Amino acid sequence: MDTPRTLRIDFVSDVVCPWCVIGLKALEQALAATADVVTPQWHFQPFELNPGLAPEGENAAEHVQRKYGASPEQSAANRGTIRDMGAALGFTFKGGPEARIWNTFDCHRLLHWAGLAGRGHALKTALFEAHFSRGEPLNDPEVLVAAAVQAGLDGDAAREVLASGRYGEEVRGIAAWWRQEQDIHAVPAIIFDGKYAILGGQPAAVFEKVIRRIAAGEV
Repeated sequence: MDTPRTLRIDFVSDVVCPWCVIGLKALEQALAATADVVTPQWHFQPFELNPGLAPEGENAAEHVQRKYGASPEQSAANRGTIRDMGAALGFTFKGGPEARIWNTFDCHRLLHWAGLAGRGHALKTALFEAHFSRGEPLNDPEVLVAAAVQAGLDGDAAREVLASGRYGEEVRGIAAWWRQEQDIHAVPAIIFDGKYAILGGQPAAVFEKVIRRIAAGEV
């Protein structure tokens, strides 16, 4: 039996992007189904949907209406669709008209640090759960520290990273590279082995098909 090959996965996303959750959970299912042929090597890359958002955040429905022109009725329908899709993938979207959206720069700094420690996947999951499943405020450093602890990281070290502003320059540079050099302007964007890209929250079957073709050398 052949040994599964390593598959590099660059997952470009933002913490407040619901379709990024859908994409991650579907990809996780596909990777479980293809464990016979690949072993994932995760790299979570920063993308800020709203880099100019104030620290206090904004009501999510009002934000979507202002940015995309969606009516309250359309927003409610979209929340229902996302909630149902998440449930089918084993993820709980709390949602609701009072949900808020946040500036995520500090989240990305913490994710960069977690990635260096090999805990990027775990922290990404913890931050998604904090924001979408529990509706916790991502502008509260202690919420981010709690997510880091949930991901198996040291809470005091996470608190120091946040307070110091560390990795800010690195995150800005990486995010700019994906936008400017790789032309990524919407997320999630999933790049396999630095060559094969899939955009959006695709079904697990789509990811599985591509992964198997890559493993078989068919693309």
